[in-house]
Amino acid sequence: MRRREFMTLLGGVAAARPLAARAQQPAKQPTIGFLGSSTPSAMSQWVAAFVKRLRDLGWIEGRTVTIEYRWAEGRSSRAAEIATEFVRLKVDVIVTYSTSPVLAAKQATSVIPIVFAAANDPVGTGLVASLARPDGNVTGLSVAQTDVAGKRLELLREVVSGLRRLAIMANIGNPGAVLEMGLAKAAARTLGLEVTTIEIRRGEDIAPGFDALKSQAEALYVCTDPLVLTNRARIQTLALSARLPTVYNSREYVETGGLMSYGANFLEQWRRTAEIVDKILRGAKPGDIPVEQPTKFDLVLNLTTAKALGLTIPPTLLARVDEVIE
Repeated sequence: MRRREFMTLLGGVAAARPLAARAQQPAKQPTIGFLGSSTPSAMSQWVAAFVKRLRDLGWIEGRTVTIEYRWAEGRSSRAAEIATEFVRLKVDVIVTYSTSPVLAAKQATSVIPIVFAAANDPVGTGLVASLARPDGNVTGLSVAQTDVAGKRLELLREVVSGLRRLAIMANIGNPGAVLEMGLAKAAARTLGLEVTTIEIRRGEDIAPGFDALKSQAEALYVCTDPLVLTNRARIQTLALSARLPTVYNSREYVETGGLMSYGANFLEQWRRTAEIVDKILRGAKPGDIPVEQPTKFDLVLNLTTAKALGLTIPPTLLARVDEVIE
């Protein structure tokens, strides 16, 4: 073989090698941007349920999917920073919980799919156009509050006999929490209860809010959101010191000393969130995926807290409890 022909052949082989190597490289793993609206410890059970369901569906973290975790710690400004970062990283889908972080993500991108695990009135707060046809790049799961707020107060009255004065705490920086506060106020008035409110925007507002109560309430209704979830231990410590029975929307608060909770099963919400993410990663458009509503509501009671507050739980209520924490 002539030298010129040999060098041409050698150059062709060398040029073909990178092409072959590129052809053999696995496709890029899809990336989920997990905008944790609270803290890793507060959301640990929810994250575990989400990741396990993803695995069941074939999305194995580190092997077939990448998950980028960030934590806003209940701060709306931090949620906005994380959303902007995820847009820069070009994640394939953003997953989060609660109205404010969803709004932050929606403001950051109109292209990347956004899936929320729970949000109050997604239509009323502007997250989606409708439950059946969300349109745009956002979908997820709603947590119904319209009738549930009244149900929580009815349950609280069963435990706190003669309840007349109620305090309601909410993060007024979160549209979803403001909505729930309004529903709780309306339900309280229907039941003939006097209402005092504790309005917070930061963790630092919680203790002064309790101080301002000055024994004006006999029980406390807490409107949940990431700020409240992040500070749930502090809230419950102050509530116990003030001898205030508390009612929340999920068991996570009762685990840390809250008296009772009634609401959607959040572990199930996160498992269903994984199923929506699976559909999107396989090509579905978020705007075509209807917003789901809760199918299971749990009543959880902390008997240790009840005893500490000197409360006697009626047998008729105990018979309806889904889970007792002692």
